[in-house]
Amino acid sequence: QLQLVESGGGLVQPGGSLRLSCAASGFTLDYYAIGWFRQAPGKEREGVSCISSSDGSTWFAETVKGRFTIHRDNAKNTVYLQMNSVKPEDTAVYYCAASEFEKPNSEADFGSWGQGTQVTVSA
Repeated sequence: QLQLVESGGGLVQPGGSLRLSCAASGFTLDYYAIGWFRQAPGKEREGVSCISSSDGSTWFAETVKGRFTIHRDNAKNTVYLQMNSVKPEDTAVYYCAASEFEKPNSEADFGSWGQGTQVTVSA
């Protein structure tokens, strides 16, 4: 059974940094594209970042480009989302998800989801 577990969320001040982890069990994560999504209160879930399963290429939403990075640690079967220069509008529940597509194009391409971790950016 594929299982993803997010961790690393919490309260951080504007301008600070946070690193989210997405740990996989039951499967080898490097065979899957991994995406990070977030959902703020009263808003739809949106894509934040994705790393492909093949060439390691990455994608970032315009709202986080230049501030967030994503990378894999295959030895730990974990994908990380490094969040720098965070803003109050980054406050949301963050989810990671796995896709069998090398370079997924939409949320529908992701079949396995974690339970989410809360990130709150506030002074």
